[in-house]
This record gives sequence, structure tokens and C-alpha cells, in this order.
Amino acid sequence: MSTVLFIGGILFMVLVIGLSIALHEVGHLVPAKLFGLRVPQYMIGFGKTLVSFKRGETQYGIKMLPLGGYISMVGMYPPRAADAEESNVPGKKPNFFQRIFGQMVDDARSQANENVRPEDHGRMFYQLPIYKRIIIMLGGPFMNLIIGFVLIGVVLTTFGVPTTTTTVSEVYQCIGSAQNTTQTQCTDKDPEAPAYKAGLLPGDTITAVNGTPVAQGEWTKLTDVIRDNPGQSISLDYTRDGASHSTELTPYLTERPAMDDKGNAVKDEHGNYVMDKVGFVGMSSTVANIEMPLSEVPGVIGDQLANIGNIIVHLPQRMVDVAQAAFGSEERDPNGPVSIVGVGRIAGEITAQDSISVSDKFATLLSLAGGLNLALFAFNLIPLLPLDGGHVAGALYEGVKRTVAKVLGIKNIKPVDTIKMLPLTYVVVVGMLLMGGLLIYADIFKPIQLF
Repeated sequence: MSTVLFIGGILFMVLVIGLSIALHEVGHLVPAKLFGLRVPQYMIGFGKTLVSFKRGETQYGIKMLPLGGYISMVGMYPPRAADAEESNVPGKKPNFFQRIFGQMVDDARSQANENVRPEDHGRMFYQLPIYKRIIIMLGGPFMNLIIGFVLIGVVLTTFGVPTTTTTVSEVYQCIGSAQNTTQTQCTDKDPEAPAYKAGLLPGDTITAVNGTPVAQGEWTKLTDVIRDNPGQSISLDYTRDGASHSTELTPYLTERPAMDDKGNAVKDEHGNYVMDKVGFVGMSSTVANIEMPLSEVPGVIGDQLANIGNIIVHLPQRMVDVAQAAFGSEERDPNGPVSIVGVGRIAGEITAQDSISVSDKFATLLSLAGGLNLALFAFNLIPLLPLDGGHVAGALYEGVKRTVAKVLGIKNIKPVDTIKMLPLTYVVVVGMLLMGGLLIYADIFKPIQLF
């Protein structure tokens, strides 16, 4: 493994993460400025400011810790005066929330609104129409979705994806050696494998089965016919050295684990594999990168988002699994959550592998970067503050509240004050920090094994 290439892969992902965060914030910045909202700051990272400059009303800069980013928008929360009247109602006592968290909320409100100027009236965030607030907050995640779509689209349509093809890679002489890889020699008792008996050779490309054409990437279409027709003669058309040929074979009846719709082996309630009686011919296929049409990209993106959503929905259990692997003997789930450290480590291991071509390395890194942006898109839609989805949920709630008030003839509806959710926000932040810390620990001491 090359140390230089390993470090190069890590640096590539650091650059990708930085650019993804920067563009995420641009997704917020552009609509905010288009809607006339004043944006005092656009910052990448947290902590001490390393470099900054000012253009118009906005100061742009990079901070010491590149672990996130933000833009500050004036008037994110309504002023304290919005609810001061309620607290001054004679006989009305502060509720439990106001007594315990009132000062905390007021301090945060004052800090958030310290940049508000008199001339900002009418162009503050909470004063914008609800649809504009939603567009601004969805702009960041939407930017990550676009980045993910473009990167994965480039990989699928330009580099292609590893696909099991209809080109034969190996033909086994007998059933015994085909079903048992440790058996290197055929015996007189071993029946000939159907593919060998039919005259197929490595390098042959199957073009049709029972008269139905099969494309280069449709190996499963061919194997489905073989599996479903044990003991029945089927015809194959194939090419060899540019010449067309045809043959017939009869799949051998055998047992194989039943597969679900996702290609996973099915087990019964006792953990044993459910077996199906299927046809078997004793040949295997080659794997090659096959370019996909652009029309296939949305479906692939949708599948990836569904998998990411499944991880998010079951995140508590996933984190338990990570903890058990980190502090126990279990292996990490390669499809489970990882930290930024884990993403960088995976990128480094991929670039350092001598067995992977340069083209495949680059394609894999682009796919990894695309998947990371899809994860940022999905994660930021969680309807909890401080995530973008939390602000969207607040705006939608206000929209429902105003609609109901309009129907009932109620006037002077006050803006929804999301800063009152600050205690819950702190709980979410602490939870995210704990999850991040656990993932970083696991990615250092019990990383996902790819090779």
C-alpha cells in the first residue's frame, strides 16, 4: 500500500468535504440575497477566523476548524418584544419553560439579533413570506442534492459501473468442480457440466436465450432463465471471435439459497438458508464497467437516498451496532454510518490499492463524494434544529397556524418563535457530538474493512 497515495485520497476527500460545505452555504446565500435579506457573514468552518474579506454587505471568510459552515442572516428570530406583552398580563405567571430557560433563550436571541439595524426592518428573516424562508433553508440541502446527482451521474454515464456481463469467464468441466471450488479434478462419477457439454468456452458472449436477446449487462436475465428451467432444454446464441454460434443445453437440477428482491439470501426463523431447486449449468461471468444512460441516474440516486433514509430512521440501532463493533469483536457494517474520518480513511485505502486502475480509483472517489453529498442532503432535512429541516418545520408550522387563523377570522398572528426550541436544540447538538465522537473512535480503532 502506497503511503503517498493513501494520504492523497484523504486530502481529496478533505477538499471534497470543504467544497461541499462551501456550496451548501452558497445554496442558502443566493436565495437569501435574491429575496433582499441582509447576510452579514458567510463563513466556512468554526473557531478563529484565518482569512476574510468583505464584499457589499457580507463578510466572507475561512475559520480554523473546517468542520462545517454557516451564513448569518439578520432577524432569524422575532424580538423579545413579540412575547413581552404576554408576560405583562396581570395575574399571568411565567410558565415552567419561561422560568427555567427564559434567560438562556433571551441571551441567544440577543446574540442572534445583535447585527440587526433600524434599516433592516422589512428585510429580516422572520418577516419574509413563509415560502421564501422555506426556499432559503432548503437551498443548502438542494445544493448538496445537485452535487450528488452530478457526480454520480458522471460516474454512471462516463466511467460506468461494475456489472456482471454476459461474457463467460470460466466454464467448469463437471458438476463436482463447479459446485465445490476445492475440487480441482473431475472424477468418473461427476457428470459433465451443461455449459461444458454444450461447447461453451471462456470469452464467449451470450447474445440470446431461447430466442430472446440479452444485452451485455443482463447476466441476471440469462441466469433467471437457467434457474427457472432445470431439466428443460434451452437454446443459447453466442459470439466467439466475432462469429455467431448457437447451442443447446439442459440445466442441471440443484439446490441454491432463495434470494429476495434485493439479491440477499433468505433465511428462516432458525437462521437456516431457505433453499430453492433451480437449474445450474456450471459457468461464470466476467465483470466489466458498463456505462449507463442518463435516464437511469434518477433511479440510482433514488435507491441511494432510500438507503440513506433507512440508516437515518434506524440511526439509534445503527449507533448501538457501531458501539458493539467498536468495543467488541463484531465487524463493522460496511453499509453503516461513518464519520468524516471514516470517509477519508476509505478514500485513502481505495487510492492506495495497486489492484485498482487509476480510472476505477477516480470513479470510486467521485461516487464516494456524490454519496457524501446525498447524505448531507438527507441529514439536513431532519426536522430538528439546528438542522435546516428544523427551520423548514418552523416555517411550515407558522403557515398552518396562519391558515387556521385566517379561516377562524383571527388577526395579528405572531411569528413562530423557533428560538424557544433552544433547549431541545442543545439536546440535538449534544447527541450529534456524541454520535460523531463514537463514529470517529470506531473509524480509528475499528474501521470498516473494504479489502
